Amino acid sequence: MAQVQMALREVMDIRQASEYLGISGDTLYRYASEGFIPAFKLGNRWRFKKTLLDAWMDEKSGVKPSTPEMVTSKQKKPSGRAR
Repeated sequence: MAQVQMALREVMDIRQASEYLGISGDTLYRYASEGFIPAFKLGNRWRFKKTLLDAWMDEKSGVKPSTPEMVTSKQKKPSGRAR
């Protein structure tokens, strides 16, 4: 049951993310350092968001989302100053 809870965590550390992805921690560390995989540093430690890892895996495997979001026009930035 503890592993199910770990797999469902949104933000994972290197160990949790490497177990989730099925790769070694060393490989995941290298991927994160090279910018190959979506990751961010919290302090001096790498962290991984499950949703970003899932999207990254979908992209790399050629899976397309079932409901693609199409952006047809750019939104303008507010032109006035905040008061």
